[in-house]
Amino acid sequence: MADAAAPKGSLERQREHGFARRMSDQEALMWNIEKDPWLNPNGAALTILDRPIDVERMRARVRYGLSRLPRLRERVVPGLGRLSPPVWATDREFDLDYHVRHVALPAPGSMRQLLDLVTRLYEEPYDRTRPLWLFYAIEGLEGGRGALLSKQHHAVADGIGALRMAEVYTDVERDVPPPPEVDLERILAEAVEAERDELLEAGADMSSSIVDTATRTFTYNLRRQGGIAVRAATSVGGAALDPVRTVGGLVGSVRSTLDTVGGGRTVDATAPLWQARSRRRHLEVLSLPLDAVRMAAKALGGSVNDLYVTGAAMATIAYHEQRAAPIEAFTLSFVVSTRTDKAVGGNSFTPVPVQVLVGGPSGPAERFRQVRDLMAERRERVGGGRGALAAISGLANLLPTSVTTRVARQQAGRIDLATSNLRGAPFPTYIAGGEVLHGYPLGPVSGTAGNITTISQNGKLDIGLLVDPAAIGDPAGFAADLGHAYDQLLEAGGRFPLTRRPPGPRE
Repeated sequence: MADAAAPKGSLERQREHGFARRMSDQEALMWNIEKDPWLNPNGAALTILDRPIDVERMRARVRYGLSRLPRLRERVVPGLGRLSPPVWATDREFDLDYHVRHVALPAPGSMRQLLDLVTRLYEEPYDRTRPLWLFYAIEGLEGGRGALLSKQHHAVADGIGALRMAEVYTDVERDVPPPPEVDLERILAEAVEAERDELLEAGADMSSSIVDTATRTFTYNLRRQGGIAVRAATSVGGAALDPVRTVGGLVGSVRSTLDTVGGGRTVDATAPLWQARSRRRHLEVLSLPLDAVRMAAKALGGSVNDLYVTGAAMATIAYHEQRAAPIEAFTLSFVVSTRTDKAVGGNSFTPVPVQVLVGGPSGPAERFRQVRDLMAERRERVGGGRGALAAISGLANLLPTSVTTRVARQQAGRIDLATSNLRGAPFPTYIAGGEVLHGYPLGPVSGTAGNITTISQNGKLDIGLLVDPAAIGDPAGFAADLGHAYDQLLEAGGRFPLTRRPPGPRE
């Protein structure tokens, strides 16, 4: 039943799940801007296993997980217009077969074929009337291996939340007993009945009375933190008299706050070759030995994250130098988690931009210290940035979607590379009988030129490089530059480089 103990060998632990009925303002903003495919904010993970997944075993584990993680069986229900964030409600027509899919690669099943397939699946939009996640069990990978693509909307969880949610189907042994049987249909029916009054109280537009819904929505708005909704309600009221000035004022507030969060710009800090943007994506992956990275980073005076982001900076510079494109400065962003609990799912993070000046450092060690110090200085200011970002989201959600996405595109275009760093299990793990060999995260590009996200797990630092090929026209070449940069950093930190990759453009 739903309250049965987790299977022996499972990574799942009892937690306070902390799933809120209503989206936060940031989650609602990600839900709204996702309507523009250029700004797709969603994440995914590609897991490589030593053998194909036992699909029926995977379905059983996910079915059991659904009994314990309500967010995975919930769909989004909008609030009244744009006056309050959407809420989550049980999907009365939940279909497990829709969410857990089985696909096969054509022969010969190369890694390049897999990455191209995963990219196409990642680009496909969600059915916004269903729960916002999909699993693809992939077979046919060369060497008898298997793969799993797990994909979910960022409004469901950030990277850390997604890792915790994955524990319901991840094991610490290859062969574990099957999970307890659950009556999923009964669970769904009971949840629909139990949440009826709560949804009405939240002001969801499922209410039969528009007056009642409006009353509950404005009551909620008056309670919102920081007075955002009170200011919003005033703006909405004034919009009837002067809608153009109201929208213009909100756009100005959002832009002003974003500029403040950005920390100012002393030069044109964008990579000159990476100006174009599109909805297309291209995926490359690489993996580094975690112990070597950790020891090299320590020798250089910093952390694994410092080394990882420095490699991204060095690769950006190398990519431009090899193409004789002068680059004075560029902008990276990194993510700071603001989590203070062990909740599963949800979003608690803030992106932090940092401007990197190209001139000055003469070698890998000096570049490492430059990036490390820049990140440390910006991280110190994240407290104020966190409040500003919350204000941005609350205001931006009041704007028409077309206006919100236009402003978001403009701001995202000022970021060359987004980076993020996750921590996975430091020991072997298994999914439906297959041992996890690698786990490559797909971080959201969201209007930037590219995203480089890494996860440390079981002795490896696995890196997913998801780029917009309209911006980074030679993704394979940039991936090679990235690998070469990490070689240089490992050598500078007293470790042997992994390979000797020749720099320069690759056809």
